[in-house]
Amino acid sequence: MRIAMVGSGYVGLVSGACFAQFGHDVICIDKVADKIARLRTGDIPIYEPGLDKLVVDNVRAGRLTFDTCLAEAVGSAEAVFIAVGTPARHGDGHADLTYVHAAAAEIAEALRGYTVVVTKSTVPVGTGREVSRIIREARPDAEFDVVANPEFLREGAAIEDFMKPDRVIIGVETDRAREVMAALYRPLNLIQTPIVFTSIETAEVTKYAGNAFLATKITFINEIADLCEKVGADVHDVARGIGLDGRIGRKFLHPGPGFGGSCFPKDTLALAHIGRQVNAPQGIVEQVIEVNNARKKHMAGKVIDFCGGSVSGLQAGVLGLTFKPNTDDMRDAPSLDIVPALAAAGARIVAFDPEGMKEASRLMPSIAFAQSAYEAAFGADVLVVITEWPEFRGSIRGA
Repeated sequence: MRIAMVGSGYVGLVSGACFAQFGHDVICIDKVADKIARLRTGDIPIYEPGLDKLVVDNVRAGRLTFDTCLAEAVGSAEAVFIAVGTPARHGDGHADLTYVHAAAAEIAEALRGYTVVVTKSTVPVGTGREVSRIIREARPDAEFDVVANPEFLREGAAIEDFMKPDRVIIGVETDRAREVMAALYRPLNLIQTPIVFTSIETAEVTKYAGNAFLATKITFINEIADLCEKVGADVHDVARGIGLDGRIGRKFLHPGPGFGGSCFPKDTLALAHIGRQVNAPQGIVEQVIEVNNARKKHMAGKVIDFCGGSVSGLQAGVLGLTFKPNTDDMRDAPSLDIVPALAAAGARIVAFDPEGMKEASRLMPSIAFAQSAYEAAFGADVLVVITEWPEFRGSIRGA
């Protein structure tokens, strides 16, 4: 099938490359000409394990192309995916749908025959209806259906998540659109992936509910970690003990400095905002946000306490700056709270991250950066591991 992917950021690029691997003809569209030029040469603007090879292989096979022209790509497509950013809006935390609405308006003008328009971006409930309204008002004559197909991609494991997902959620209203979506995901039938067809609104809520629940698990075990410190218990053994309960599960029960990244912070904020809007307050989610923000700020204090109440004049080696391993994403990373707080308390920071230092140097230009974990640790009075990159485990043992 012919697919147009509007937006060639993290979600659009990974999804487009994976659909091409399924055998579909995919055009990834982006307004940033430099990004498209880089992608055409195989220069991947984001770090995601395996993505560079997947893109290059499918470009060579002729199944994956890149362009800045939306009209031509959409006009020839059977399915058009909206995969643009939905950042948290300043002030109230609601998802900013500016790019989604703009994409819908451009898509409307380019439609040439029956097309399924799919929202792949993470969007609040009701967005699918709004996309449909925008297209219908602009093109009353257009033949189209709007579908909600949220992504569930973990940074660092996105290709595996797309090719071998736990489930695929598709919010659809017509049999015709359902047939198109079933054809797009047909390769997953061979591995018996659950493909769940729902209403559009259900699919939209499912995405937010899933991320909010995972964020809650992280926040829960972090609060248990605080309790364990006070009473002399081992939180890792506690996590294992409760995680072996099949009703709870072991995933996302790893204590740490708090969650960050491109999804959990903005999605919990958006869900809380939606709840307030419709008078269905999400009290648990609101508390998760508050506790997580407080934990990130509190972690620097733990380091200072460990150093006897002051880090003034001390050298602090910092290992890991990205919000999680196997990514270069610095968005809402706990390091952005912890490192500046330590520096403000008088510590000299020497930091290292395998993939995130380019962006980190822009966000924290006053700190020093090392070229390896050993260099960051050399001469340090205290070593702070913020992001659990696998290579740090061996480095710490050998340091």
